Amino acid sequence: MKRKAVFIDRDGTLNVDAAYASRYEQIAVYPESFEAVRKINLAGLLAVVITNQSAVGRGLLTEDDLSHIHARLSASFADRSARLDAIYFCPHYVLSPDPRYGKECDCRKPNPGLALRAAAELGIDLASSYMIGDKAEDIIFGINIQAVPVLVLTGSGRESLTRLREQGLEPAYVAETILHAADWILDRERRQAHDPL
Repeated sequence: MKRKAVFIDRDGTLNVDAAYASRYEQIAVYPESFEAVRKINLAGLLAVVITNQSAVGRGLLTEDDLSHIHARLSASFADRSARLDAIYFCPHYVLSPDPRYGKECDCRKPNPGLALRAAAELGIDLASSYMIGDKAEDIIFGINIQAVPVLVLTGSGRESLTRLREQGLEPAYVAETILHAADWILDRERRQAHDPL
C-alpha cells in the first residue's frame, strides 16, 4: 500500500532562509520544526524535504558540501526524536557555466520532478500527500503534484500569499508556522479517517 507524505520546503519553512547557505553553521532551524516533524512521524506520514538549491549551480558549494549539510540537518532532528525520511534537492541554475547544472530541468520547483522521484523511491501516493512551503513555487508545486498545498507565513510567506492571490491561486490552508501547518494536516487526517466520505 502506498504511503502518504508531507513534503516540506527547507529554507524559510524548516529553517531561516539564509540565502545560499554554504555551511551547516549558517542553518538556523526554527525551534517549532522539530516538534512539527515529530508529530508528522508519529502520525505515520513520511517527512520528505524538497528543496531548490541553485547555490550548487551558482558555484557557491558542491553537491558533496550540500550532502554534508543535509546529513547534519537530519542528525539535528534525530537528536530531538524527529526523523526526516528523505531530502531531495535540485542543484540546477539555468545560467550556470557548468554544463551539469546550467539547464532547464524538471526537478526545480514548481516542476514536479523531485516529487515524482520521491514517489517512485519511497512508494508515495502524491494525491494523498501534502506540501508545506513559504514560497509561491512551493504551493504551485503542491498543486502540480495534486497534493494538498499549505503555505506558512515564515520566510517569504506573506509576500507569497499576495503573489498567489494575484494569480488567482489559494493554498488549502495558511499557517503561521510549520507547527501550525502540521497540526492542521493531522487534524484533517483524523477527520478524514473518522468520516472518509
